[in-house]
Amino acid sequence: MSRALPRTSSARFASSIAFTVLALILSVGAYVIAGFGKRGQLPATFGLYATIFAAGYVGSLLVIRRFAPSADPALFPTAGVLVGLGFAMIFRLSGGLAAEQATWIAVGLVAFAATLMIVRDHHMLDAYTYSIGLLGLILLMLPMVPGIGQTINGARLWVQIGPLGFQPAELGKILVVIFLASYLNQKRELLQVATTRIGPFRLPPVKHLAPVLFAWAGSLAILFVQKDLGASLLYFGIFVVLLWVATGRAAYLVLGLVLFAIGAWLGWVLFDHVQLRVDVWLHALDPEKVFEQGYGQLAQSQFAMATGGLVGSGLGKGSPGLIPFAATDFIFAAIGEELGLLGTTAVLLLYVVLVGKGLRIALEVRDGFGRLLAVGLATMIAIQTFVIVGGVIRVIPLTGVTLPFMSYGGSSLVSNFILLALLVRVSSGPAPARGAI
Repeated sequence: MSRALPRTSSARFASSIAFTVLALILSVGAYVIAGFGKRGQLPATFGLYATIFAAGYVGSLLVIRRFAPSADPALFPTAGVLVGLGFAMIFRLSGGLAAEQATWIAVGLVAFAATLMIVRDHHMLDAYTYSIGLLGLILLMLPMVPGIGQTINGARLWVQIGPLGFQPAELGKILVVIFLASYLNQKRELLQVATTRIGPFRLPPVKHLAPVLFAWAGSLAILFVQKDLGASLLYFGIFVVLLWVATGRAAYLVLGLVLFAIGAWLGWVLFDHVQLRVDVWLHALDPEKVFEQGYGQLAQSQFAMATGGLVGSGLGKGSPGLIPFAATDFIFAAIGEELGLLGTTAVLLLYVVLVGKGLRIALEVRDGFGRLLAVGLATMIAIQTFVIVGGVIRVIPLTGVTLPFMSYGGSSLVSNFILLALLVRVSSGPAPARGAI
């Protein structure tokens, strides 16, 4: 239950202030540049949006100072830069979408602060292993409930309750990570026992392999029922990584890769939408197909990134609106057109910082649950980023997940801020008692 991270110092808080101010300058600056590039003048909404960013970032900094004073000073500012760059690109694409995104940024920042205030010690979550797991499962399956579940763009991920539409799986995946971290920490010793030999690898008894097989079957169920290839890959990938970290056995990684290969093959054989994704991936620039649905989307993203070159056309100077779903699935391609290779590299490095910080937190935390939780949250960011960026640049078939902190969408943005708050909490340790700061 103890912590390895030292208490905060004046120098650390000074670093937090400096990083947050830099994040604020970059966020508002990108928005202003996009406005000038698009219309040749300061955006009419400058005062409103600048106030939202300034109040939100400064307020979050004060909440971190009060409730998580020993947190890594670069975590929140790094995510803040990604949010700001994403907002600038969304504003450049559509003023209407920007207004909605600004609202969700404000909600996300409130959720970030509320999470730090409520979860005053990450060990609180370890006491509700199965309740959190059950709630996560309910949220994942909620879109399948008749009457409220909605199918959009071929995937059944949305829930519509009155005027409110959201993706419950965005919050559900965080709860699943918390459950897995707690469960695997409790069962770690059983999973480390190896009595079965398969070639050069030793595995635990079959009954203890059940969680691996269950996670594999669950990911296939998500693929079959919800037709969400990205979520299927995300959940199974996180589970295999956590299982490997919990036990230290490379055999689980090998087993996971084998099961993933089998699942991918079954998905390709059984599901038309998977076959279409693979066909689009392989033939996106085929002259006979380039203007067809799906093919044209990926082709336009390739044209956009090629047009951007090394330094890009400049914010507001390109034509990213030609890319279908540019604000959601293809915001990375839009950034590539207007900020070029240098801009996309900078974005990827920001994600490397976030993931690297998460893994470093895991190394420095003494308790098993905190270590697995930090690894799981960092892995979630890493896999999502790899899956969407890899799909956009045609390294892998496109799966349709959102780019964390940057893509348009309220459910994704709010859940990412909650994820960030949990990383901050693990980084800092228990919140100080009232009057301690």
